[in-house]
Amino acid sequence: MTSSIGTESHTEGVRRPGRWLALSVLVLAVLLVAVDATVLGLATPFLSEDLKPSGTQLLWIGDVYSFVIAGLLVSMGSLGDRIGRKKLLLIGATAFGALSVLNAYATSPEMMIVARALLGVAGATLMPSTLALIRNLFHDPRERSLAIGIWGAMASAGAAVGPVVGGFLLEHFWWGSVFLINLPVMAVLVLVGARLIPESKSPSHGPWDLSSVALSLVGVIGIVYAVKELASHGPSLDAGIAALAGAAALTWFVRRQLTLPAPLLDMRLFRHRGFSGAVLADLLTVLGLSGLVFFLSQFFQLVQGRQPLEAGLAELPAAIGAVAAGLVAGLVARRFSVRSVVAGGLAAVGLALGVLTTLDPHTGYPLLGASLLVVGVGAGFAFTVTADVILSSVPKEQAGAASAVSETAYELGAALGIAVLGSIVTGVYQGFVTPAGVPSDIASAAHESLGGAVEASAGLAPGTATALVASAQGAFVDGLRIAAGVGAAVLLATAVAAWFLLRGQRLEK
Repeated sequence: MTSSIGTESHTEGVRRPGRWLALSVLVLAVLLVAVDATVLGLATPFLSEDLKPSGTQLLWIGDVYSFVIAGLLVSMGSLGDRIGRKKLLLIGATAFGALSVLNAYATSPEMMIVARALLGVAGATLMPSTLALIRNLFHDPRERSLAIGIWGAMASAGAAVGPVVGGFLLEHFWWGSVFLINLPVMAVLVLVGARLIPESKSPSHGPWDLSSVALSLVGVIGIVYAVKELASHGPSLDAGIAALAGAAALTWFVRRQLTLPAPLLDMRLFRHRGFSGAVLADLLTVLGLSGLVFFLSQFFQLVQGRQPLEAGLAELPAAIGAVAAGLVAGLVARRFSVRSVVAGGLAAVGLALGVLTTLDPHTGYPLLGASLLVVGVGAGFAFTVTADVILSSVPKEQAGAASAVSETAYELGAALGIAVLGSIVTGVYQGFVTPAGVPSDIASAAHESLGGAVEASAGLAPGTATALVASAQGAFVDGLRIAAGVGAAVLLATAVAAWFLLRGQRLEK
């Protein structure tokens, strides 16, 4: 292999043998993370019955994974640039599999929260490594667009496979089994990836700055925790302290990056308008979607009475739409324009969420399925094109850092979405009126979560139990409608912002 940095090297990079086979192994890591994120929503009612978490603990179980990932992604992307992206990917996949076992056998809400946090540490190594390796495997812009489309499609396929496989497992085994499906995927990834994936790292790098790692972790978690507390309980001293500490840490982090000769994250990347616009679009899109999707699984099961497998199948249209859109997004963006595809996709998602503001306990599946399909298509177009823009905006030696920024936006959006929209649902839900004749201890348990209400009603007289569950379900749906409205507003505003920020942006030919 020539060491020159000319046409010959570029062509050889384009024609790297085995690159598509290597891609097939890389996307297993994406599948691993996506499956883990989606099965939790289906497992929540069963987990609630077994571990009996409070409403706040249930939210933490749902979003601590994303909190930790968001806080560590930039650091892990930079670490992969330094020690080797393949090495970090294989270490992270092994740890992810081992920690999935810890999640499966958690025996208390506190243990589950810790296990999810540790899983987030392992998960933070996977996503930036896969995108950065794609950037180095595929030098041809059109091939890279297709590879990114396949990467995004597999993430969506994980969202489809997770509920269906998870639903099957939940009908035949205990809730912990949904985490054990990670083990065979992890085994294939590590054994095959060790042979097929080429190593890559940044040719010029300094030491991994641990002070920057700590500052980014404290900053992101502090801000997200403050938003979560503010949304859940209103202004408080704890939320104020967390917000100030987080803002101070992030400010210090940015200043430090601008002075380091080899920064953890090159802040100058954000001077590129297309890069900044794509990152912002990712962040706000996921924020608008994630909280709603987290609670929609509970709606299908606890409000409409579907079995877990049926609930998983009910969410398939979103994944099918995202897979189809992701595979053709690059072609469509070149035929029209980046900003029209991204803004159009975001607007479609916003309008579909707007339709869900008409939700009631008896809403028919055709409306729900059609809305989920539109959400999937719109998100598939937007996410794939923004990922392509982000990777195309930087030199390949900075691919790890750029991928980490993209994934940080995604995970931070997911954490904020569950925290903010989830807190809206929870806040509205907890205000439901308890029917007459319900003992105070049962009423207290019912107000913690909808799963708690269904379980608590089992010890009541049939008429009283029915009234309690109906009141709880009505409040839950009211919260979902409000969250859908907020999500729709966020997505439509993001579509407008993307139209202006991505003006003149083009994908490489």
